[in-house]
Amino acid sequence: MTTTFSCLHRTDALEPHDCPPADIATPCLVVFEDALLHNLRAMVERCGDIGRLMPHVKTHRASWIVTRLVEAGVTAFKVATVAEARMALDAGATRVLWAYPTVNAQHLAAYFSLAGSYPQASLGALVDSPQGLEAWRQSVQPNRWPLNLHLHVDLDPGMGRTGTAIDVGALELAVAARALGSFGGWHVYDGHIQDRDIELRRSKVGAIADQIRTLVAQGRDAGLAIEVVAGASYSFDLWPHDLATYVGPGSWVYSSSQHDADLPHLRCKPAAFVLATVVSRHGSRVTLDAGSKAISPDKPMADRFRWDSPILMMNEEHVVVDGAGLDVGDRVMLLPRHACTTAYLYSQALVRTEDGRWETRVQLGNLR
Repeated sequence: MTTTFSCLHRTDALEPHDCPPADIATPCLVVFEDALLHNLRAMVERCGDIGRLMPHVKTHRASWIVTRLVEAGVTAFKVATVAEARMALDAGATRVLWAYPTVNAQHLAAYFSLAGSYPQASLGALVDSPQGLEAWRQSVQPNRWPLNLHLHVDLDPGMGRTGTAIDVGALELAVAARALGSFGGWHVYDGHIQDRDIELRRSKVGAIADQIRTLVAQGRDAGLAIEVVAGASYSFDLWPHDLATYVGPGSWVYSSSQHDADLPHLRCKPAAFVLATVVSRHGSRVTLDAGSKAISPDKPMADRFRWDSPILMMNEEHVVVDGAGLDVGDRVMLLPRHACTTAYLYSQALVRTEDGRWETRVQLGNLR
């Protein structure tokens, strides 16, 4: 049986000795720790200070990665769920920001409980409407707002997903949050900015930053906190240092085929792959044992992972591609287009450690 590595983003991405052991079950999420740490250094170089990074846990959902980042000097993390917040705090994080607004009473109660369980940590959460603030008010016991829990106003810079308009209403919401318990600052996610032209991205970020700067100044005059958490994969390194206290660099931890193609100036290395096996061959086509349960299906099927021709067919367990040079039994490393939601499909990963060992490490998988 041969071992084949095909369709990688550059010739030096992997070497034959990077092949996982032959007895590993496929499909399997494979992570390279040295590439991950390289990516951290690249992010620090781009944003200027490791203390300015606020990486998002949802991009990997692995406690060992949180621990490594804390050891390296990262001090704050975004989370998408209460389970991620607990995992990050258990792994050594001292500050987490729940980066999505919610009005679900069960989730709010769980987050209040989390604040009580980690009194030395700082927990943040987002609100973007009076109704959302009222949900927090109804969930807290009278006069029992935790001293370590802070509400941040989520601002909509044009994405149209969450966030309130950048206007006087945002100031009013911030003042109301301060009156309820604690106002921690502003959150701006500009994930809709994905232009390949960096100067066009810079122009769009600059226009949003001008709006935020005015809002922050007005808030300062009203005695409000001036902290700003901003940015996404395509914009984090373009936010002004004198405005954005923290920047969220998006899906840098593992990188991806999209990240690699659109943002080569970041000099990230793909750090996560899906190991798959050729299980059938039909003429020039081959079938791999890595379907939509192994690689995220949230992108158009034709390019859910990097290949030298469009993906022809995918179901839950299998994917069909043109496979010149491949035969039944060959193994291939697939570079996902969206590594974050691919990692979400796995409760463990096979990690090539920094010192060259292969080690299985647990992660949250789809636990919410």
